[in-house]
Amino acid sequence: MTASIRTKDAPSVPSLPTYAQCVEVSNASRLVFVSGQVPVREDGSVPASFEEQSRVTWENVRKQLAAADMTFDNLVKVTIFLSDRKYSADYRRTRDEALGGRRVGLTTIITGIFDEGWLLEIEAIAAA
Repeated sequence: MTASIRTKDAPSVPSLPTYAQCVEVSNASRLVFVSGQVPVREDGSVPASFEEQSRVTWENVRKQLAAADMTFDNLVKVTIFLSDRKYSADYRRTRDEALGGRRVGLTTIITGIFDEGWLLEIEAIAAA
């Protein structure tokens, strides 16, 4: 249903080998657009560390997908908003941990986040 496409005719970023430069979706009958998920737990608390905030945020993405009868296997495109470039390496590590080797289209944007206590936000598109 989804396939990662890699062309030799366009440059790749050697330091970022765990994302798909292009993803094709075929025979999908449903698309799910997951609004920006933030590092807030069900009890309203926000972890202090970036690493834990990232794990909570990915878990919130997982829960939204589960509500639509989907999993990370259905992800096609993910956009990550980081509050500061200094979190890039930690983010890549926790992202790769969450995705477990899945290759999806990824974009990372360094920007201000709605709540200053949140260090990241993740939105996603999935297809089934």
